[in-house]
Amino acid sequence: MSFVEPVERDEIIEHAANQLSRKYAGKFDSSDIVPIVQESYESFADAKVRTFIAVFTKRYADDRLRAMAKNLGLITDAPPSVLFVCVHNAGRSQMAAGWLRHLSRGKIEVYSGGSLPGKDLNASAVDAMREVGIDIANEFPKPFAVEIVQAADVVITMGCGDTCPIFPGKRYEDWALDDPAGLGVDAVRPIRDEIRRRVEDLIADLGVSLRD
Repeated sequence: MSFVEPVERDEIIEHAANQLSRKYAGKFDSSDIVPIVQESYESFADAKVRTFIAVFTKRYADDRLRAMAKNLGLITDAPPSVLFVCVHNAGRSQMAAGWLRHLSRGKIEVYSGGSLPGKDLNASAVDAMREVGIDIANEFPKPFAVEIVQAADVVITMGCGDTCPIFPGKRYEDWALDDPAGLGVDAVRPIRDEIRRRVEDLIADLGVSLRD
């Protein structure tokens, strides 16, 4: 149940829908966009940090709409895309997404999600990534949407079992990594570094050139 007043909720949804309607003009109309924004808003109903609920709502809805556009063939020039999925989308998948955004220099689209999203990020994961110059503090736990799974070229799971839907023709991998939940920064560093190694291998496997 949301702790945001109904008027504020409606304002957040209306503002995000208006912005996304302009962005996706010619691809989707309001009857497509508003339900996605509403569902995205409700995904953060239990989030601890309420200050950024409007930002989270718009960003998540934007990701979902872009994925929908790709699935419908309305976007044909998108770079390769990778979805990282763990249980809470608070530690491992967020670190992996942070590494891939950083190391691929924007040449790979990056998504992340959780089978049971947490209420906030793992503080030790945030601190460990900050040590290597990557700021994931403004990210947020969120569910994985089916349209994003469908749009991703590669789906990397991390301990979430069989909860991720399977679509034919996609590359699926399961990365066996320790869960950083409840661990201090010292214990998270080796997990962080192992994720970097795997992300570097993934970039190479995708054949993405990082030359300017």
